[in-house]
Amino acid sequence: MGASESVPQKSIHEFTVKDYKNQDVDLSIYNGKVLLVVNVASKCGLTDSNYTQLTDLYNKHKDQGLEILAFPCNQFLNQEPGSSQEAQEFACTRYKADYPIFQKVHVNGPKTEPVYKFLKSNTSGFLGSRIKWNFTKFLVDKDGNVLARYGPNTAPLAIEADIKKALGVDM
Repeated sequence: MGASESVPQKSIHEFTVKDYKNQDVDLSIYNGKVLLVVNVASKCGLTDSNYTQLTDLYNKHKDQGLEILAFPCNQFLNQEPGSSQEAQEFACTRYKADYPIFQKVHVNGPKTEPVYKFLKSNTSGFLGSRIKWNFTKFLVDKDGNVLARYGPNTAPLAIEADIKKALGVDM
């Protein structure tokens, strides 16, 4: 069960996901952007620091080509219990998140969202391909290739240098 699933896609831009209103979003619209993909939760001990820093990062680097893609997930101790709409309202109201909040997803198990199968198949973490907790982060380059995976306890601002490098921004 710990083996990575085979994923035919070669780029994150080949996926379509659902936004919080259940509308299709073709990820090819992010071609040419650096992406930070994060599974988020509103009731986690890591929520405040991560959302605050994600918003800071986004505001600092969105004009240079950074996009943050937030996927609410309720697989870890039911820490995202509400609807996708409630998760979006929470992030946008409390943390001024200006980046997209998508539909709630599964990041592990048989119902894993295909984009997460792709992300996990291109990296591995402490628990192999499994996501171990909320706020696991994936850095994706402008061509849709996974550059790095960061654990939940890695603060978003701690990876700013990697983001700047991917953006081609002077340090």
